[in-house]
Amino acid sequence: MLRSLYTGWTGMYNQQKRLDVISNNMANSTTVGFKKEGATSQTFDDVLAIKIRDSSEAWRQRSVGNLELGVKIGEVYTDFSQGSLRETSNDYDLGLDGKGFFTVNVTDSAGNTYERYTRAGSFHITNDGFIVDAEGNHLQGESGDLQVPVDAGTVVIDTDGTVYADRERVDKVTIKDFEDYNYLKKYRDTYYQPVAGAREKEPDAMLRQGYLEQANVQVVNEMVDLIATTRAYEAAQKVVKTADSTLELAASSVGRVQ
Repeated sequence: MLRSLYTGWTGMYNQQKRLDVISNNMANSTTVGFKKEGATSQTFDDVLAIKIRDSSEAWRQRSVGNLELGVKIGEVYTDFSQGSLRETSNDYDLGLDGKGFFTVNVTDSAGNTYERYTRAGSFHITNDGFIVDAEGNHLQGESGDLQVPVDAGTVVIDTDGTVYADRERVDKVTIKDFEDYNYLKKYRDTYYQPVAGAREKEPDAMLRQGYLEQANVQVVNEMVDLIATTRAYEAAQKVVKTADSTLELAASSVGRVQ
């Protein structure tokens, strides 16, 4: 009976993690460049059902019997599919149509600067002519922090990222891509950092000036998943309640049987 309590609890815990993922997706459904996440489920490894050496018997491994191991979150993954492009007509709103990432320099609280990669192209120009995002991180070009003349009448950014100020070439936006996105680790909501094993490749993306890539979250689908996950949580909760009631009955009634 205690096994059923444990199995029901693992079901509740698993669905709670799914609810966290879905809630985060819905909360960021209007965040520019956000990529939704998903979660997979799997049973616990069989090795967890193996009894190893203890003081009760000689050294050997053996199965502890037929045991339902319950369920756990297999992985939380990111869906990097393309989001829709919305026209804004703002010269410094940039969207990527295809695979690739903008490169920005992010400074931490200790003053250290790191390269991070993002699909969020909501940029603006500072008083010094630098192009930065909403958090003040500098967009990178071939020559470093991308800067345009503050007195430029028109700024045009071509589909390959080349930046022109009053028809004069200034710089080129750095767009990078990676062979396997499994080697990208999420940093905050819309930034990514490569981990060991990440390998760059030539990006296959066209830059769209005056457009922003929206989050690839479909709110209706997330609502459906939310309802299904809530129902699964309630079902696991009923398993726990039923097992608890049975144990209570066994403890209070069975002992009185003559």
